[in-house]
Amino acid sequence: MPELLRNISYYQNDELKTNQEIVIRDFNIAEINEATGTGEYLAVPGFIDLQIYGAGDRLFSAHPSVESLQIMENDLLRKGTTGFLACMATNTPEVFNNCIQAAKEHRKYAKNCLGLHLEGPFLNPKRLGAHVPEYVRKASLDEIKALLDFGDGVIKMMTIAPELQDDEVIQYLLDHDVVVSLGHSNATFEEATAAYNKGIQTTTHLFNAMSPIHHREPGIPTAVFNHDKAMASIIADGRHVDFEVVKFAQRLLKERLFLITDAVTACDSGPYQHRLSGDKFVMPDGTLSGSSLTMLQAVQNCVTHCDINLSQALKMATVYPARLLGLPHLLGEIAPRQQANLVILDQNLQILEVIFKGEIVSN
Repeated sequence: MPELLRNISYYQNDELKTNQEIVIRDFNIAEINEATGTGEYLAVPGFIDLQIYGAGDRLFSAHPSVESLQIMENDLLRKGTTGFLACMATNTPEVFNNCIQAAKEHRKYAKNCLGLHLEGPFLNPKRLGAHVPEYVRKASLDEIKALLDFGDGVIKMMTIAPELQDDEVIQYLLDHDVVVSLGHSNATFEEATAAYNKGIQTTTHLFNAMSPIHHREPGIPTAVFNHDKAMASIIADGRHVDFEVVKFAQRLLKERLFLITDAVTACDSGPYQHRLSGDKFVMPDGTLSGSSLTMLQAVQNCVTHCDINLSQALKMATVYPARLLGLPHLLGEIAPRQQANLVILDQNLQILEVIFKGEIVSN
């Protein structure tokens, strides 16, 4: 029997469609029909987070296993994230290999885990933030080839400092369908612009760990703003980036800006010993590390603190990251023949229900 969602409102483009019924059949949205009712529940696409380190009290790099990915998947599904990239920070080759192996073994069981995002180790030592300096290095083409061969398709995204990498390395990643993101970089405006022109598609956590805007040295953010295609992720927690700056960036970038959580969990082992301090995580020396955000909180912050309308904030958490990752055209939207990945919200933007591939996710 098909599942029927009643009293639903949803956004079609930027128009709020009220008093709708959504029919779900065989994992997909079969029909959307006008109906009588109050439209008191808001249906939104499942969130897509392209950079998250841990969930469910499990930091993936500290516990690189199939079990960790399953714990992350289940926790994130309950929070409305129906697609994510498990992220790994700069670490030893052994840890990278263990994480990649776990992702490959998990692939046949995967639900909402879409693959891996490698944030490092090919970064600029001058812009490391919380990354461990002793493992940072320049990439060689042979190393990249071996890494992708071993990854066997699970490496979907990589953050690099392009000013320190050879063009052949960048081109090889692009030729093998890895989304390349400029990040932890000290590139000048000219170097960043050249990197985007070579095909680098996006930018990791805009404003954090990169050359800043200065009135005589425009830096990476200005290169992103001035480019016609370059995208950027942003951490909308008010800690990594002030809300006024999130507002400013969204007005300039529009559909080229998307949300990530960059979320971590508390950890007392290994090189990344994240400690919760208020509503943010820090390293033992006090360096700001990951966030404690969920994607829904990021959306709520955009609406409440950044003067971004709800329709646009939802796109930043769904449509735009899906587009960057090259997921099917309609993923991140609500439409017939689309996979039924939905989050049902009340009027206060709190989760009532999560639907993944047409099935209700149990709490």
